[in-house]
Amino acid sequence: MVKIARWNHDGGTQSGFVSDGACHPLPAGQDVQALLDAGLEETLAIARRTIGSGAAVPLAGVQLLAPLAPATIRDFVAFEEHVEGVRKSIDGVAGVVPEWYEAPTFYFTNPHTVTGTGEVIGIPAGCVDLDFETEVAAVVGRVPGSDGRNLDADAAHRHIFGYTVLNDWSARDLQRREMKVSLGPCKGKDFANTLGPWIVTADEFEDRHDAEGFLSISMSVEVNGKQIGQDLLSNMGWPFAELVAYASQDSVVRPGDVLGSGTCGSGCLAELWGRNGAQTPPALKTGDVVLMTVEGIGSIQNTVGSRREALTRVPARTRPRNRVAAAAPSGI
Repeated sequence: MVKIARWNHDGGTQSGFVSDGACHPLPAGQDVQALLDAGLEETLAIARRTIGSGAAVPLAGVQLLAPLAPATIRDFVAFEEHVEGVRKSIDGVAGVVPEWYEAPTFYFTNPHTVTGTGEVIGIPAGCVDLDFETEVAAVVGRVPGSDGRNLDADAAHRHIFGYTVLNDWSARDLQRREMKVSLGPCKGKDFANTLGPWIVTADEFEDRHDAEGFLSISMSVEVNGKQIGQDLLSNMGWPFAELVAYASQDSVVRPGDVLGSGTCGSGCLAELWGRNGAQTPPALKTGDVVLMTVEGIGSIQNTVGSRREALTRVPARTRPRNRVAAAAPSGI
């Protein structure tokens, strides 16, 4: 199994491969983005040359970082069960809108606030209802001869370099207000995303795809050691290849792009709030520990930090809707 990671060790940041409990660094000047730009086949060859060829560092002695600095993050909403429960929680309405079934839907989130496993995630200002979202993310790599535009599903499948675990942290009370404006979410989402613990290359999953391209691997989440939810990645409404292909239509996917699956069924608190008709289990609080595990990839774990105390909302001014600018005052 080829695992690609970034880590801190002795005050420095390194990139490379994790194998048999050890971290094998890339040569100086190379990083994960260089591997994504090289593509999957070349990366597998680099891994064969690198693992065991130089000084390794014990995995237990490093701090894992997010495995890449994403160019972009598109986060889909591909699980019907999740949509059903969250719609009840956010909008108070049962069922799934017909438009969900017509095509995949995603939003762009913030690549600059990505965190790694083990990091403390602070509660954003004004948030009371902090939540997690249990997801798998596909990472895009280079395919020789492809510009990443207008891909069909077969071509898109070849662009999937590997997979990692994604926690799309969510401030649900901020999100509820934002979604009433029919745009967003924005501040309800952009404060943190966790990726990790590493990227497992896509070749490791080739024999696990079913005839339609779905991956039947287990996803689960615990809070303070108690399991909250569990699902199969194959319960997505679309396989990842179709999500990547859709993202590329009249657009482009590039090496380093990250595409999230969206939250699996029972993979967040808001979905359970909608189904239970109450905030049970409760929203996350300072000190809570969230552990997500995906079969064949690994686990990420984060502790919830303190809330930032600040007033960040800026109310709009009521304006007169003039169509002609007022005349400037005459000179003296």
